[in-house]
Amino acid sequence: MLGPVILAASRSDRMRRLISAAPVTKQVVDRFIPGETVDDILPVVKELTGKGLEMTLDVVGEDITTPGQAAAARDAYLELIDRLEPLELGTRAEMSVKLSMFGQALPGGHDLALANVRPVVEAAAEIGTTVTLDAEDHTTLDSMFAIHEELRKDFPQTGCVIQSYLYRTEQDARRLAANGSRVRLVKGAYKEPAEVAYQQKHEIDKAYVRILRTLMEGEGYPMIGSHDPRLITIAQELARRAGRKPGEYEFQMLYGIRSDEHLRLAAEGHRMRVYTAYGTDWYGYFMRRLAEKPANLRFFVRSMVSKG
Repeated sequence: MLGPVILAASRSDRMRRLISAAPVTKQVVDRFIPGETVDDILPVVKELTGKGLEMTLDVVGEDITTPGQAAAARDAYLELIDRLEPLELGTRAEMSVKLSMFGQALPGGHDLALANVRPVVEAAAEIGTTVTLDAEDHTTLDSMFAIHEELRKDFPQTGCVIQSYLYRTEQDARRLAANGSRVRLVKGAYKEPAEVAYQQKHEIDKAYVRILRTLMEGEGYPMIGSHDPRLITIAQELARRAGRKPGEYEFQMLYGIRSDEHLRLAAEGHRMRVYTAYGTDWYGYFMRRLAEKPANLRFFVRSMVSKG
């Protein structure tokens, strides 16, 4: 019930100011976003990869209003890639990008986003890693998939994200699985209308399983984005039935959520990638984390109350 309310608040400037000004907010945000700069995030990268985990790194910030801001976002990723190069982690540290951050919503945004993301994908390939295009609200997806297809002509390892709560995703999954894409499957974290998306958790979960079966039985590389223990167990069974070995798919979870499970799956021989965001424009990302799971919201409220 609270999820849609929180997602609406994520677009409210008034709520942004109120929450950002709360003294306790930074302490709680640090649970999900471990830093604001590349210098902050590199020790985290070294720590987690040293524990046998893999990472996908996201420079937060989606509310781009000028081409200059989009170029700055591109440059932030290029700086990250430059700093990752000496670590020689290869695909153990990849990047996730939101095309809205690269100017997708601006006039001429499709071409602008493609022009900005291409050098990031090229630079990532030069250090032996890759980029995944994050899914956003349903109005952006046709553009995202077209950019994904264009990038894969030169960089076939480029990944994309699909969301089980959208009706269209089962068809998208069949297309992507057939052409060998790297695909991260998540439930979805945007406020979507009933005309395009399932609204009930049980419907979203059932769709997730159907879509995951398609990915596991296909020719691509599935990336299971979920913290749900039941779905993780189902994913392992679907992989077994499809004849996939542990290195032929991976699990992905968010930094700061179920960290013990990250280590458990890695210790069992699974590829376990931790989605780790950093940057100063954290508000939208943080609010979606609260909306996704009641436990995250309870954690935030308890922290605010305890700090008075």
